[in-house]
Amino acid sequence: MPSFDPCRVFRKLAYNNALANNRLLAACATLKPGEFEATRTSFFPSIKSTLNHILTVDWFYIDGLEGGTLGLSAFDIEEPFDNIPSLSAEQTKVDQRLVAICEGLTPEQLASTVELQRDGRVQRERMEDVLSHLFQHQTHHRGQVHAMLAGSSVAPPQLDEFIVDDDARFRGSEVAALGWSEQMLMR
Repeated sequence: MPSFDPCRVFRKLAYNNALANNRLLAACATLKPGEFEATRTSFFPSIKSTLNHILTVDWFYIDGLEGGTLGLSAFDIEEPFDNIPSLSAEQTKVDQRLVAICEGLTPEQLASTVELQRDGRVQRERMEDVLSHLFQHQTHHRGQVHAMLAGSSVAPPQLDEFIVDDDARFRGSEVAALGWSEQMLMR
């Protein structure tokens, strides 16, 4: 029986996160003019707003996980990107940072304290809790974009085929396009 690695689940979730963002943003790139910013029913009023929110929250938490002090300045511009290509490029960069964090994790780091720069205070949390929160946040808001796509000209893409070995047949060229291999995802 293989030994238990408490960091494995976070590595897999980081890859899952990047793959799901890649697939969702590729679908959004095919929206007709005006659909990206069109008012829709959701927590945020548009696909554009929701995707920008995902990105700025990633900037905030990933900076904190890296030991940075970006803090709330991550939110200085509520919607920093007006188009999918620019937003997608930046989301890919921050997803790669999260993968790198999770690739380097040790059990001791998971139990360490992350300091998040808040307004007038420092929030201290266990790293494993910050990572869990971040992955939950991503999934929550990707689901909202997925639902908003259902009311657009673009069919919502499949976003949950990234964790188990058997789903490799659905990932295809996406894994290679990101510079990864199936072996990386499954270890």
